[in-house]
Amino acid sequence: MSEEKAEILNEAGLRARLKGRGGRGDRSPLGTWFWDTDRVLLLLTLGLIAVGLLAVAAASPASAVRYSGEHMKFPPLYYFWRQVMWVAVSLPVLFVTSMLPVNTARRLAVLGCGVFAGLLALTPLIGVTVNGARRWIGFGVAQFQPSEFLKPCFIVTIAWLLSLRARDQDLPVTTITFAITVAVAGMLMLQPDLGQTIIFCAVWLALLMIAGTPMRTIAGFVAMAPAALVAAYIFYGTARARIDAFLFPDAEGTGASDHFQTNAAHATLTAGGWTGTGPGGGTVKFGLPEAHTDYIYSVIGEEFGLIACMVIAVTFLAIVVRVFVKLLDEQDNFKLLAAGGLATQFGAQALVSMAVNTGLAPSKGMTLPFISYGGSSMVALSIGMGLLLTFTRRNPFLLRSPYVTRWGPL
Repeated sequence: MSEEKAEILNEAGLRARLKGRGGRGDRSPLGTWFWDTDRVLLLLTLGLIAVGLLAVAAASPASAVRYSGEHMKFPPLYYFWRQVMWVAVSLPVLFVTSMLPVNTARRLAVLGCGVFAGLLALTPLIGVTVNGARRWIGFGVAQFQPSEFLKPCFIVTIAWLLSLRARDQDLPVTTITFAITVAVAGMLMLQPDLGQTIIFCAVWLALLMIAGTPMRTIAGFVAMAPAALVAAYIFYGTARARIDAFLFPDAEGTGASDHFQTNAAHATLTAGGWTGTGPGGGTVKFGLPEAHTDYIYSVIGEEFGLIACMVIAVTFLAIVVRVFVKLLDEQDNFKLLAAGGLATQFGAQALVSMAVNTGLAPSKGMTLPFISYGGSSMVALSIGMGLLLTFTRRNPFLLRSPYVTRWGPL
């Protein structure tokens, strides 16, 4: 046997062994997914989910006391065990979504956009009122928030529409996406939900910039933002109370409840110093409203310290930066827009939530991604991250011609 033929046989045997051991040569569906998926992005996400379970366990006693009433109907770790259940539901959703082919993910997202937009339109009519806002549909444990599920579907749909410009420059995609965004914003303000409205509009503007829309057009849309905020201030009492409490905290009749929440969040966040009081050692959190959801970042500050808060903030930043770095050489317009939009939404939601907890923004009902308690939020974020992993997949084998070997063309 010649030396060259022996080397070829040895290489074939090595590839077979790698395939059998789950190495890079494994092209089974699961092996393909494992090697082509951004594993660093996945690990960062799983890390946030693990931190979220710890944070909900820390916040659960405070929320259980607040919502149990006189008879303490909720045990101290009530919200923690419910969050464990939602994580158990969400992880398979994340993994299955991340395995979808790109075209299938796009079609399902566009279909989901229509379905959840319809449910969002029905929310003011048949929704459930919680804390003065009608954002939920369903009853009992079957309640869900359509706006949470609409976010990833909306982003992918807008990205798909904007990507069509590459095929036909005359398509009025900017006008179409503007109309869709205005319709969604109007439905959100009927609840009212100013925080989600800002997120949807900000992501839409980010997608326009990524798509290469002329800056004159973008500047025109940005100039409309102050007028929209003034309209919200005039026509929506909830928005007016929160803005007044933020801008004029010492004035009488300017949203005392919202001012109290802001002060309580700041006091809880700083109560633990740099290293925190330790798990279960926090006491200031018992005076904090919505400790397990909107203000969980403050609970983390008290029990795990400001250093832990900074690590979490850096983790969110690392996820967003990693996605955009991976997109630098992306040539598919749709994947570029969809992944960029999903990363922007993820980072913007985290930024708004942390800004509220630190007193840098008015009080809003905004969860901290993968950390705050909530079934709708956890499942919807898992769908969004699964889509993000789908659109950032890289297959190094596709970059090679099947007719080229290490010795040159066959």
